[in-house]
Amino acid sequence: MSAPVLPPTNDAITHAADLLRAGGLVAMPTETVYGLAANAADAEAVARLYAAKGRPRFNPLIAHVANLEMAEAQGVFRARALELVEAFWPGPLTLVVEVAEHATVSDLARAGLPSLALRMPDHPVARSLLAEFGGPLVAPSANPSGRISPTRAEHVAADMGDLIDLILDGGPCASGLESTIIDARGDRPALLRPGSLDPAEIDRIWPGLIRPEANPDAPQSPGQLLRHYAPQAKLRLNATTPDEGEAYLGFGAGEATLNLSTSADLTEAATNLFGMLRELDQRYDRIAVAPIPDHGLGEAINDRLTRAAKTA
Repeated sequence: MSAPVLPPTNDAITHAADLLRAGGLVAMPTETVYGLAANAADAEAVARLYAAKGRPRFNPLIAHVANLEMAEAQGVFRARALELVEAFWPGPLTLVVEVAEHATVSDLARAGLPSLALRMPDHPVARSLLAEFGGPLVAPSANPSGRISPTRAEHVAADMGDLIDLILDGGPCASGLESTIIDARGDRPALLRPGSLDPAEIDRIWPGLIRPEANPDAPQSPGQLLRHYAPQAKLRLNATTPDEGEAYLGFGAGEATLNLSTSADLTEAATNLFGMLRELDQRYDRIAVAPIPDHGLGEAINDRLTRAAKTA
């Protein structure tokens, strides 16, 4: 039986919070993508979430919080990390910090790491649900592990409707790419995953951003697996023209099956990326993708495309 899809009324938010307290799984909209929420403190609920997604348990989850007080009950924030919080929360920034002594986020959600990834989302539905629930919610993207992230409620229903308990429909996501993840434990900020927040904005607040090489066999944050965000179709990147039988996902001027942004706007392209990949994946078995500039949000777009194009 497929999960009901409800508009985010007060009654629906209350019902969703009750389901989460009982160990259920609820899809909620955020400004980035739709997340699959579970009680971060309930190891059984987290285990059910891993099983529903088919997600490796060594891949840690982001805990979402309603406010800074909730965040500081879970993680230890250094002064520079708090500067990033002040500048970018609520918003598409996840911070990896040391686990607080009395943190309630389960060891399973942290994949046994001594660190914790925390985010305060900037979406009224997500924030209402977090406030109503009253504690952290883990909420990875609401799709099977490794597949295209959902940016609409109907994407969640198609991918996971029979595996979860409720879908809150908050309309299309504004950003369309997952959050930027910064390790804030050291003397310099470390970019663990490019995302909806331009890394240059981080460098403006806390200079010296570094990009450590990730180990996909022992990820320190979500989004570090080699193959991720992938359609069923085979992707060919940096293609100036399509081969016969290929769909062409364009960028900028020129003919294309679908175009991420005819005006070459990287923000528009980021918003459209997952939805257009999903649409083409339903119609073609091969997709050629136009070159994307590797600056600003282009870094995050290319990160997603590179991981999506990896062979299993």
